[in-house]
Amino acid sequence: MRIILILPCCIGDVVLATAALRALRRAYPDAHIAWAVGTWSRPVLEGHDTLNALVDTGPAALPVKSPLGFLRLVSQLRAGRYDLAVSFVRSPLMSLAVQLSGIPARAGLDSEGRGFGYTVRVPVDPAQPRHEAELYLEVVRALGIPTEDCWANVPVQPGAVEAIHARLAAAGLRQPYLVVHPGGGRNPGMTLDAKRWPPEHFAALANRLSALRDDPVIVIGGPGDTALVQAVMGRLERPGAAWAGELRFAEVAALAKESWLYLGNDTGMTHLAAAAGARAVMILGPSDPKRYAPFTPGSLAVWKPAAVDPRGVSGGAPRDWDWARDGIGVDEAYARIQAFLLG
Repeated sequence: MRIILILPCCIGDVVLATAALRALRRAYPDAHIAWAVGTWSRPVLEGHDTLNALVDTGPAALPVKSPLGFLRLVSQLRAGRYDLAVSFVRSPLMSLAVQLSGIPARAGLDSEGRGFGYTVRVPVDPAQPRHEAELYLEVVRALGIPTEDCWANVPVQPGAVEAIHARLAAAGLRQPYLVVHPGGGRNPGMTLDAKRWPPEHFAALANRLSALRDDPVIVIGGPGDTALVQAVMGRLERPGAAWAGELRFAEVAALAKESWLYLGNDTGMTHLAAAAGARAVMILGPSDPKRYAPFTPGSLAVWKPAAVDPRGVSGGAPRDWDWARDGIGVDEAYARIQAFLLG
């Protein structure tokens, strides 16, 4: 049995789809399972213990949107001689590409008729908020595969743990520690900076939480997050380290897993931290936790109910979104997290 999962982008979605991967591996323990994933998100899956191979679909969020990308993906799918394709992409072009691949069994999401190329179609109402991970699991269930106790999962790599221990030692930091990631909201598919909780809020919350245990705070971010990271660091009462653009995805997973708490926005890195086994808190604003909360039993989504686009982030943030007026404040977030920690 040769199976390929198809979800090129982006990091958060790919992490959420690992719940479906777990169900497939449990149902087909001896199958060859590959994942067609984009260059941007590929590092999240490298070394995953339930995958046999990765098929790099290139840098584009949706490779089938260009004629060359479309033909390349069809060629990649044909070359794999797969028996089953499982697609989590809601695009008529992807549906067509999978249909032309020659793969006999094809299961996928069917949003408003876009899944015409699949032999097993799972209807999706784009205006009905449902968790992304649950939608992916619906595709697996449509194949007759049980999905109980399947959560997002990303194994922590031993080499990444060693690298983090070396970083901590070099910085003179001890465990336990608190991790704060104030960035996110940017990927090859879209830019939505409105999802970022203000850095002064992160600093105020981190100060209150770190005072509970007198632990250091490590602030991390991507290559473009230096200003955000420094904005948080400059307000901390117990600074530890600032690592912007210095960590590989595997190292973020290892750092998060060994922290006592991870704080982040609705972003791929928060999903990664939760899937790696961290006690992770996701702060959401113009995105609905019904769709995007971390899909693990040991995580928390913090949100002040607000009017958001029913189609999800594809509809963008409200034009007049204002964190002070519409988003959750530091006091309420702290109370929610305290209850979470005590529970």
